[in-house]
Amino acid sequence: MTTAREAEAELIAYCARVARGAAVTVKDRREANVLAVAARVLSRRFPAEIAHLDAVSESYLRAHEDERLSASATVRNGWIVSLPRLRELLTHELETMRASNERKK
Repeated sequence: MTTAREAEAELIAYCARVARGAAVTVKDRREANVLAVAARVLSRRFPAEIAHLDAVSESYLRAHEDERLSASATVRNGWIVSLPRLRELLTHELETMRASNERKK
């Protein structure tokens, strides 16, 4: 059984992979809406990552317009804990990935 923290960590890792350009196919409205919210809460220091999150979420939501939710509805559904927490955890994950990539150069 997955704990709430484990599920949150998996979600953040998924968002980070998408943000960094991983090829994924969104499976459902939960994933699409979480990625859309992630794109909106990220700092402008991550323009490429925001673009990736937007593109992937929009590819699903354009085809399933009735499944598009507001950020507050995404939180109410329990898919993310809070917008500040999503921003903090995703920013940390992306900064860690960026630093790791720079060390490899």
